[in-house]
Amino acid sequence: MEVKIGVQHAPREIVLESGLSVEEVERAVSEALTGKTQLLSLQDEKGRKVLVPTDRLAYVEIGEPTVRKVGFGTL
Repeated sequence: MEVKIGVQHAPREIVLESGLSVEEVERAVSEALTGKTQLLSLQDEKGRKVLVPTDRLAYVEIGEPTVRKVGFGTL
């Protein structure tokens, strides 16, 4: 699952590949936004953890990673 996190006052978004399902990512984001936690905490497929303060979240985009096509085939 590809997750993109927009952070206020940061020029780039955070992009990570997570092994979590859509529902699990949504639950973590909603808990952070409702004030149950002070940080949005997600772990990527390599075991690295991303922590973002909830007051700095701009947006969270959840979706399947796009597969890049390589070659000279027809469209």
